[in-house]
Amino acid sequence: MSGDLAARQAELVAALVAGGPLPPGFAPAPVEAARRALLRKRAGDVARHWPLLAAGLGADWPAAFTGWAAGRPTNGSLRDGWDLARALRDAGTLPPLGADELAGREAASRYDGHAAPRPRRLPALARTGGAVAVQLAGRVRLLRPAPR
Repeated sequence: MSGDLAARQAELVAALVAGGPLPPGFAPAPVEAARRALLRKRAGDVARHWPLLAAGLGADWPAAFTGWAAGRPTNGSLRDGWDLARALRDAGTLPPLGADELAGREAASRYDGHAAPRPRRLPALARTGGAVAVQLAGRVRLLRPAPR
């Protein structure tokens, strides 16, 4: 019986946070309301780790984040923001403040999109959306902000 309960719980969690199908026996409206609330909470957590990205998107932040995050399980707020910033960069829609923030993160840490970011030890230069950041001796400096 506990295996069945665990399987049903896993199905519900998948429906709430990873875009999985609604498990049998659950009413769609409350599950959808809970899913939307969790996405809003997740957007707030990511905005705390990526304040310039969120500020650069302004009023579009909630829609941009939830549109990107719906159907994706979280990898943690830092990585979710990093992945979103890269997706926006690749689509050509990364705002200048987000480009500045992403360039700084790319200069400071290595992140391959799979494993947790790791601090860089050697000097590094990163360019994103016109922003240029350099990391030297553990300090990151924005040499040129993205065009506004």
